[in-house]
Amino acid sequence: MKAIVAGGGIGGLAAALALQRSGVEVTVLERRAELSKVAAGAGLMVWHNGTSALERLGVGDAVASRSTPIDRFEFRTWRGAPLACWQVGELGRELGAPTVGINRADLHVALAAALAPGVLRLGEACTGFEQDDDGVTVELAGGGSERADLLIGADGINSAVRTQLLGARAPRYAGYTTWRGVLDFPDDDAPPGLARKLWGPGRRFLSYRIGDGRLYWLALARAAEGGTDPEGGARAAVLNEYRGWDGPVEAMLEATPEAAIARVDIADHAPLRRWGEGRVTLLGDAAHAMTPNKGQGACQAIEDAVVISRELAGALDVPGALRRYEDARRSRTAGFQRESRMIGSLGRWRTGVACGVRDRLIRASFEGMGQRRHELEMRTAP
Repeated sequence: MKAIVAGGGIGGLAAALALQRSGVEVTVLERRAELSKVAAGAGLMVWHNGTSALERLGVGDAVASRSTPIDRFEFRTWRGAPLACWQVGELGRELGAPTVGINRADLHVALAAALAPGVLRLGEACTGFEQDDDGVTVELAGGGSERADLLIGADGINSAVRTQLLGARAPRYAGYTTWRGVLDFPDDDAPPGLARKLWGPGRRFLSYRIGDGRLYWLALARAAEGGTDPEGGARAAVLNEYRGWDGPVEAMLEATPEAAIARVDIADHAPLRRWGEGRVTLLGDAAHAMTPNKGQGACQAIEDAVVISRELAGALDVPGALRRYEDARRSRTAGFQRESRMIGSLGRWRTGVACGVRDRLIRASFEGMGQRRHELEMRTAP
């Protein structure tokens, strides 16, 4: 069996690695010409379900060597009052799969290094496809084509494969923008093993370690779509939003080099009713782009990879195997999409009364029902 994966991000490489381990011949077509451009990004939290799946893909040790385990996840108000605390280290030890913080580029490199030579082909974009009863012909941007038994569209939130399958589908803005940065920062003020999210009026702030002593922070703030910072003024802009916040928030921002700060508007897609047709399917953000509020975007793409390889292993009916994969994944990923968007909506509340109600909701749900729900999600991972 031969598969073509369109897109060389985390989901695409995880799918290729999973299929490779199942004996499938795989080609990954990535439009960007340099691996460093594909692996761009900052911090990433890989929850228990993600690290468990990575272990099954054979890269568990490589990821562990590049990451920092997270033992405790604290939720607090912007003034520092406690809202909830999850002992994620305990759950990780019980499940045999920790939650870790890692640089997105480091995870990407670990996946790429595990692929056989020649699997990842940079600078080759999939622009369209044609399929028949026997296979799929993928059209390449520079001319020419590739033939395979199936095509997996892992080409992101603006997927060309999804557009041909289902029509144009513009991402929907979530109502907030983000700034993010990576820096060296003293352990005393941000100890390894601690992830901390502060909730304020229309704003949130998350920080955790991502390996090699580095600290990652993510600031989320209600904003109009398409906003920009003055040239050379990203640090000043984000500092202006977070003056007076508890703990070392301002110190983190002030210590971050201007060039290490990036601003990105957040968008997602509503859950899809259909992911594929015939010998073509979708995976990762192409199928279920979600906001970052559950930390499950990459984890769900890696789960996709495990499930699709399981369904295709030894399959004689390729379209049937792809439909089984889709049926196994749609409900779970849709749940994460909806809950992530709902949490993001809570983060946009900004009046004193609304924030007071939200804080009570977080105390009641995140500490009790929310934590139990999270544990169930981790225990029922494929």
